[in-house]
Amino acid sequence: MWALLVLIGAASVSAHLQDLSFAGQKVFRVIPQDDEQVQILNSLASIMQVDFWQPDSVTLVRPKMQVDFRVEAEKSSVVEDLLKESGVEYQVLIDNLQAALDAQFDSNVRAAGHSYEKYNNWDTIAAWTADIAAQNPDLVSRSVIGNTYEGRPMYLLKMGKSGANKKAIFLDCGFHAREWISPAFCQWFVKEAVETYGKDTVMTTLLDNLDFYVLPVVNIDGYVYTWTKDRMWRKTRSKNANSSCYGTDPNRNFNAGWCTTGASKNPCSATYCGSAPESEKETKALADFIREHLSTIKAYLTIHSYSQLLLFPYSYTYTLPSDYQELNSIASAASKKLASLYNTKYTYGPGAETIYPAAGGSDDWAYDQGIKYSFTFELRDTGRYGFLLPESQIKPTCEETLLAVKYIANYVLEHLY
Repeated sequence: MWALLVLIGAASVSAHLQDLSFAGQKVFRVIPQDDEQVQILNSLASIMQVDFWQPDSVTLVRPKMQVDFRVEAEKSSVVEDLLKESGVEYQVLIDNLQAALDAQFDSNVRAAGHSYEKYNNWDTIAAWTADIAAQNPDLVSRSVIGNTYEGRPMYLLKMGKSGANKKAIFLDCGFHAREWISPAFCQWFVKEAVETYGKDTVMTTLLDNLDFYVLPVVNIDGYVYTWTKDRMWRKTRSKNANSSCYGTDPNRNFNAGWCTTGASKNPCSATYCGSAPESEKETKALADFIREHLSTIKAYLTIHSYSQLLLFPYSYTYTLPSDYQELNSIASAASKKLASLYNTKYTYGPGAETIYPAAGGSDDWAYDQGIKYSFTFELRDTGRYGFLLPESQIKPTCEETLLAVKYIANYVLEHLY
């Protein structure tokens, strides 16, 4: 077995320098049964490029945990041999990543320009933010809360009927670049708000009495990179000092147990916590905006994918938040609402014990700032497509998620503090 591992190690460096095609790359699912099998996955990750999809890093792998990871085409047969030889049961979730990538664009919607049922690139989303505000001036306004590392403006939409002393809910999408279904939801939410205001009683009540701040894409540079260079990119695109590796995981970059657990100090890691809390221009802009509006923001909702989870604090510690009972009952009811449409099952609970500990997340940070209603959604699916959810699933995913978000928003409105 070790001879096999040494062979892979030698081949892995050169292969990574070529331009990216995902032909023949595979995504495996393994459920390690004991510490020995966990160690086998650790060994594998130490000598070759393994992209962990779930959990985010090999350091988080524990016995009996479902582990999804992607390997280069020329390594996949060696990985299969290794898993077989060491008695680790596995399944191949995605047999040819390039084919899955191409199959994302399976929507029958024909659209030049922006479409709510297709994945839109950043330029299209940016133009859409201007259009939606111009077309709905009494409901939507657009501002810039900062610029990304590469200098792109971070557009924020404020939604709601104008009124005095209104409380607000902050909703963001697109923290991790490859989670394309996430920005699709923020766009869908805005569409539903403007199209159903005055028709749907819940939405009308929400917009009359609350403001919604919607940040359609947090990690814009990373998102652009997934469209132009590497579909599987996760982090920001900032240059790291004394390293040839780019980017920080923006959802490990907040000052909430920063870099203590489930985050890496290695700039080449997918979960790199950054050189300091809020080292990234994107996380700093988001945090600054929330700090400036702390007196009005009463809920924080952040949208990720995948694995069908509704999480609340904490992720950086196993300690339960003081509002545990209330947050848990909201998550339970919101999950039921979500499932009522297509029977999509969500698991809910505090981040650390529901999935794994991870420090520096925006939801924990927001909660520690005093924003009681702080939730993270992990949208569809549970691994069949992973980050490559087909466009035909955008509409159902967004429809069901909207039910949960409206439930939470309405609860917040009825329980303002």
